[in-house]
Amino acid sequence: MKNYYEILGVSTSASGEEIKKAYRRLAHKHHPDKQGGDENRFKEINEAYYVLGDDKRKREFDHYGRVFSGVGPASPEGGAGFDFEDIWRNFSDARGSSGGGDFSDVFGDIFGFSSTSSSRARRGSDISIDLEIPFSEAIFGTTRNVLLRKTGVCDSCGGSGARTESKKIRCMVCSGSGTVRESRKSFFGTFIHLSECSRCRGAGETIQDPCLKCRGDGVLKKGETVEVQIPSGIRDSEMIRMVEAGEARAHGVAGDLYVKIHVLPHPQFEREDSNIITTLEIPLSAALLGVDRVLDTIDGTVKIKIPAGVDFGEILRVKSRGVPRASGGRGDLLIKVLIRNPKKLSKKAKALIEELKKEGV
Repeated sequence: MKNYYEILGVSTSASGEEIKKAYRRLAHKHHPDKQGGDENRFKEINEAYYVLGDDKRKREFDHYGRVFSGVGPASPEGGAGFDFEDIWRNFSDARGSSGGGDFSDVFGDIFGFSSTSSSRARRGSDISIDLEIPFSEAIFGTTRNVLLRKTGVCDSCGGSGARTESKKIRCMVCSGSGTVRESRKSFFGTFIHLSECSRCRGAGETIQDPCLKCRGDGVLKKGETVEVQIPSGIRDSEMIRMVEAGEARAHGVAGDLYVKIHVLPHPQFEREDSNIITTLEIPLSAALLGVDRVLDTIDGTVKIKIPAGVDFGEILRVKSRGVPRASGGRGDLLIKVLIRNPKKLSKKAKALIEELKKEGV
């Protein structure tokens, strides 16, 4: 019985990414079209990845030592009965499974083609920007309007690329399908690759009387203000994804906008999970006798009572004055007490301390 883990040179606890990396390395090394390639070894490697690269087949192999999903009858050794042609007959089904997407991506790397569908290709580029916000806005959330220079839908034609009531005719290059077919031969047979028609850009039609503003593209570079909703409690370096707020695509959908948040430091407050931390310096007399203080917080003031005999570095807690939680409520305000000792003492102060010393204070 074949041990697919040994064939790929990975352990039984290997992650999906580790299995894929091992497969890529071995497939490149043993591909029969390469100098020193080994056809039998290459088939064996692909058989192993076909099993271990799919979650369902991998579970079956781990549990039973063979695979029942999408393969031929059992082999004499009791393992999965693989006819390599069976693998490719089931390849289109496998692409829809958890491991099949990786399988097609890997073969795209090896043979130099992309299996991406034309509908998937009709998507604009993503945009990534950085945005700085003050500490308080990160705590309570805010809305920011950001001006971007990006590809957007033409205001004149609404993205159609044509003047009002302009006629469209079927594209002569793709015969109205919006895609062109390209055949490539390989060791496994002929692969058909569909790509977007460069003439009509996937629309299947060409414009007789194009829009004067965008020249028939339907999109053009322009300044556009985007409203970014920043949620309360966002952390430094967190990313906000805005679906279809990126670069527009003619006859397709826009890409996404990714906003990376940078929270500016606050001179008085720091954050720890859902709590806000600050410090309070008090004189030695207040630490010994206790005192009431009014303290600034991130959203107003709060009156606190410092108990007599408080220690240096002791933490006082004010409930529900911290970071808003997604589940409801707020964290706490944590106040670290710092005691300020006098650098010089008057004769009277020294005498008082001497009296305290006699009492063991």
